Amino acid sequence: MSRRTRFSQAAVAVSVIALAAVGCGKSSTDTSSDSNKSSSKNSSGYTGKGIGLAYDIGGKGDQSFNDAAYAGFQKAETEFKIGGRDLEPTDGESDADKVQRLEQLAKTGYNPVIGVGFAYAPAIKEVAAKYPKTTFGIIDDEQDKAANVADMVFSEEQSSYLAGVAAAKATKKNHIGFIGGVDIPLIHKFEAGFDQGAKSVNPSIKIESQYLTQTPAEGGFSSPDKGKDAAAGQIEKGADVLYHAAGLSGQGVISEAAAKKVWAIGVDSDQYAQSALAKYKDYILGSALKNVGGAVYDLVKSVVDGKPLSGVVRGDLKSGGVGFADTNPKYKAMTDAVAAVDKAEQDIIGGKVTVNTK
Repeated sequence: MSRRTRFSQAAVAVSVIALAAVGCGKSSTDTSSDSNKSSSKNSSGYTGKGIGLAYDIGGKGDQSFNDAAYAGFQKAETEFKIGGRDLEPTDGESDADKVQRLEQLAKTGYNPVIGVGFAYAPAIKEVAAKYPKTTFGIIDDEQDKAANVADMVFSEEQSSYLAGVAAAKATKKNHIGFIGGVDIPLIHKFEAGFDQGAKSVNPSIKIESQYLTQTPAEGGFSSPDKGKDAAAGQIEKGADVLYHAAGLSGQGVISEAAAKKVWAIGVDSDQYAQSALAKYKDYILGSALKNVGGAVYDLVKSVVDGKPLSGVVRGDLKSGGVGFADTNPKYKAMTDAVAAVDKAEQDIIGGKVTVNTK
């Protein structure tokens, strides 16, 4: 079965557009003017102003994590006929900036209000307490336990395991690489799954590993040049399949892999299908998918239906919350690799394989 078909109907293709504006309080998209305080009302009786979405580092246009969230935002806007506003981050911003951004959305009447990325955890906690009638969502964090907060998290290690199996099957040198954006526990999950998956195919496979920065503020998720340099170094050492979990920085990994004619594996979105990466797509083996768009859509739907989600909402292989994109015909032609990835998926779902998170 295609990895993409395991995704729920809420999963959507990402449309990439140029950033219209940046900065705290500036919106990339605003389909419901702040000068008009009236609420949206659709056939279900929803009376909020629409969806409020606040992006993570790298912003819209990363072809990955943030764009996946935007895809869910767009789908929900269209399907439920409600408004929406999405706001960009600023470089080196503080938690206070995030609080201001979320509070701006909640005060204006947007519902739900969603923070894309774990960095929003302190801000969500503070603002959700001030607006108990508004539903808040946060991607990639489960610290906030308030009744009006949905913690939308994923089993990234499972999709990364599939990426590791694919990489180990595709390499011609038994030498592959992992490039993480920032050296933090969330990204360690990607590396742990990737390593375990690769070693399930070949226990003696050589795996390069590198983290671009120690903190998000240093640009690990937002610097394609850092990704490009790291990829060049791993390729020079002999790696011929590179997997990145680096957000916008991953574009540099992919471009360098294509330039050196080795495989890259994308993350979060199906990066083979991204128009902005089209010139590199012949070298994108596949992508470890995370259904961020589906999570955004599902939260909006729950609010529109009058039954808002709250607590931990986890996406894994069994639920279709993560997967491995098999869009590239060159990958599909690797029947041995496809079969191995299929088997690995079933083994994880069936409980035969437990994937490491560290």
